[in-house]
Amino acid sequence: MPQTGTATILKIFEADFGGIVEEWRGTQVEEGVRRSDLFTDSESRAQNIELLKAFLTGIRSGVHEQDFSFEDTAWEDLRAVLADLTKERVSRGVTPSEMANFVLALKAPLFSRLATELAGDTDRLMAEIRLVTRLIDAFAIYTNEVFIAEREQIIERQREEMMELSTPVVELWDRVLTLPLIGTLDSARSQEVMENLLETILQRQAEVVIVDITGVSTVDTQVAQHLLRAAAAVRLMGAECIISGISPMIAQTMVQLGIDVGTVSTRSSIRTALADALRKVGYVIEKRDAH
Repeated sequence: MPQTGTATILKIFEADFGGIVEEWRGTQVEEGVRRSDLFTDSESRAQNIELLKAFLTGIRSGVHEQDFSFEDTAWEDLRAVLADLTKERVSRGVTPSEMANFVLALKAPLFSRLATELAGDTDRLMAEIRLVTRLIDAFAIYTNEVFIAEREQIIERQREEMMELSTPVVELWDRVLTLPLIGTLDSARSQEVMENLLETILQRQAEVVIVDITGVSTVDTQVAQHLLRAAAAVRLMGAECIISGISPMIAQTMVQLGIDVGTVSTRSSIRTALADALRKVGYVIEKRDAH
């Protein structure tokens, strides 16, 4: 069995680093993973060079008798470059498969140079190709894991931001708050709504809260329970809750489902709910004469 190590591949890199970069980029074009619509030519080249240098640094000290792990300190430079490059590529819309194939395209220029370097030694050539294949495959898998983890973090941040935007608590008047709900109200969003609402009640010293469900797409037993729990939490904070936006259809649905709103005040529109809320805090709305 032929002995193989990193000497040959390091020799190839040192002899023609620039040529490998350009051929790697050419293979990316052929395989449709070089996103010229997202990155300029200079950006693409700089990313390839930086990533390949970090990969080469890892090979020099991170491969021991064909064993390696990208978690070792020898691959620290590669992990750092990958983290920055991944954030940039995720933000511009590159997909995980494109990112993995971007790395796998490195095989072509290396294999061709290995074939030239070891043309007279088939056994050693095959052994070197197996090592390079393992390195690049592991590199692509690790890259994909980093890429997916970063994309999931971005998705989670966007979800949290959307949750905040979708649960705005607005101060309509002194001591009067409103929470307009739009879309669906599941358990996760219900918890976010309640935390945001109770915190605002405390900050604004509110006495009346209007929860408007005009924009809620469906009111079923689960949604009704979420609303009633929110109303109970508002009462525990010393405020009163009014649920507005109760349409005839919603009212009929709630009756059919046997949902009892108990002592919670309900109104058909936010206008009537606001008038009621203002009276509760000592204000009266009067129509002025035109003169």
